[in-house]
Amino acid sequence: MILGLLGGGQLAQMLALAGHPLGIDTLFIDPAADACAARVAHHLHGRFDDPALLQQLAERADVVSYEFESVPTTGIEWLASQIPVYPPPQALASGRDRLHEKQLFGKLGIPTAEYRAVNDLEQLLGAVSELGLPALLKSRREGYDGKGQYLLRPGASAAEAWQAVGGVEAILERLVPFQRELSIIAVRSREGEIRCYPLSENQHRNGILHLSIRRPDDPLQGQAEVLVSGLLQHLDYVGVIALELFAQEGRLLANEFAPRVHNSGHWTMEGALCSQFENHLRAIFGLPLGATQGSDEVAMVNFIGHPPASADLLAIPGLHLHLYGKEPRSGRKVGHATVRGDTLTTLQQRIDAVTALLAEG
Repeated sequence: MILGLLGGGQLAQMLALAGHPLGIDTLFIDPAADACAARVAHHLHGRFDDPALLQQLAERADVVSYEFESVPTTGIEWLASQIPVYPPPQALASGRDRLHEKQLFGKLGIPTAEYRAVNDLEQLLGAVSELGLPALLKSRREGYDGKGQYLLRPGASAAEAWQAVGGVEAILERLVPFQRELSIIAVRSREGEIRCYPLSENQHRNGILHLSIRRPDDPLQGQAEVLVSGLLQHLDYVGVIALELFAQEGRLLANEFAPRVHNSGHWTMEGALCSQFENHLRAIFGLPLGATQGSDEVAMVNFIGHPPASADLLAIPGLHLHLYGKEPRSGRKVGHATVRGDTLTTLQQRIDAVTALLAEG
């Protein structure tokens, strides 16, 4: 079996590694000469919309998937006419545009923060007047890890905010006074079977995910499963999806969804019987889905910019180290650690040890 991928970053690398024990080989298209997935998979070096490379992918792969949302629409649509593409292109079309995403949530009865579409500065001024401040201005496309976003506080300049997001189509979203940030990772098979992982409780720093902790007995688990299941069924989805949520006084508001494996689900690599990466492959290749439960308490800590020394990290009991082979750079995800403990207290002590190493660095 051969997996074709658009994108060769760390998610592609982890998908390829998950495929090795299943007898699945991976080839991917990526324009970066130093794409980190090239260490474990075959690299088709070039543009995502290169017709010759797309033809190679269609001829050699059994199934095509993708590791990020900004792949060219024309390439995905052409591939889908030649070979199975999962998740389906309609999921990608909704997940890559924040306005379409919010409209889809509304259609499905999934609650969100109040928002307005904003296409120019005049509309932004009107939206600020209607929603009030504070509010978050987000570009409709290609915004992730805090990019393409600007927080407008009372007294802030709307013109400065509009300039900060590049003067592109955007949405203005009322700032939600939430208690916790959560996400649910779920997988749907070709036959429509759905399995959900326990909720992840997430903490961000400078708009980038820092920490995800598995919450297996969270009282909001059932509510989250209902929301993500409705989304999966509507999209006739196949593969892994992540739905990001805000917890507000016992109810959940949807923030956005990612039509792919997700950073907040990295703890599943050592913290679940079947990781999100293996379950994605099982789903898209038509294999039986794997179990999503685990045993120990578990969390994931991201390394942004530069990782601590490997020897220091590996001296922490219950820690599993994942380095992506990327050159260190400010704001760049270069690796993560999965941390396990037999109790929440032990887990927190080990998280604190990792955080102390990050602070020293």
